[in-house]
Amino acid sequence: MKYSLRALLLSIVLVTLCLPLTAFPQPAQQKVLIGILPEMNVFKQKQRFKLLGEYLFKKTGISIEFTILSRYGNILERFTTEHMDGAFFGSFTGALAIQKLGVVPLVRPVNPDNDSTYHGYLFVRKDSGIRDVKDMKGKRMAFVEKATTAGYIFPRAYLRGKGITDLDHFFGESFFAGSHDAAIYAVLSRTADVGAAKHSIYDRARKDDPNVDKELVILAESPRVPSNGLCVRKGLDSALQQRLKDALLGMHRDPEGSDVLKRFGALKFIVTTAQDYKPVFDMSKKAGIDIKTYDYKNN
Repeated sequence: MKYSLRALLLSIVLVTLCLPLTAFPQPAQQKVLIGILPEMNVFKQKQRFKLLGEYLFKKTGISIEFTILSRYGNILERFTTEHMDGAFFGSFTGALAIQKLGVVPLVRPVNPDNDSTYHGYLFVRKDSGIRDVKDMKGKRMAFVEKATTAGYIFPRAYLRGKGITDLDHFFGESFFAGSHDAAIYAVLSRTADVGAAKHSIYDRARKDDPNVDKELVILAESPRVPSNGLCVRKGLDSALQQRLKDALLGMHRDPEGSDVLKRFGALKFIVTTAQDYKPVFDMSKKAGIDIKTYDYKNN
């Protein structure tokens, strides 16, 4: 009897060792890597997303690792090479990622002004003497990055609509500030004569610094596009996607979540889809940009 039992156990072990690993249920992914854009000072960005990640881990058990990109222009490349699971794409980088990588949009935040979209501003100093496009000729222009809607695609589309197709020869100088708040302060400090930035960052700057309203004036604003939304890679575990999505959509109904949202700078998260990016594709076309072939890296 003893020998028979041993033989049976040995047979079970041998059979088990011969089975392929796929015959056993694999543990679900419990950690995700999510990229975020440098739309504002990186220290502010880190703090905002640190709180969000801690909350999501507490509610879902999924460990969230955020990585802040040094530039807008390399997000698609880094998304692929660093095997990111998702990213809070801007509207233009989101459109690029949908087109080129097939990412799946999940949610986007509703801003403190109760809007889930943003728009771009084109602005100058009040004492610059610049009041319309013809006054900008030969001046210094501060863009944000080539892969930003408000900081590049919008001003390019706006100027093309006014008959300006060669920006290099229209402006005396143009440069990429790297972030929206940097573009604002480039104009405020007279490093640039004209600047472009997204309205939500501009509004935060004017709230923190009264000199923004005192010394700058907005000349034009863009159509509305979806605020920076969380998109995930195609093939990410559907159950994991749903847990993240449900936790984000339910934050505003939870006192702890509401506090995190307030410090994040949002009222709540709402569902977003690829269709929401249509205005970005339309604006890109007006800017003379083919998203399928666009080289979005800065020089």
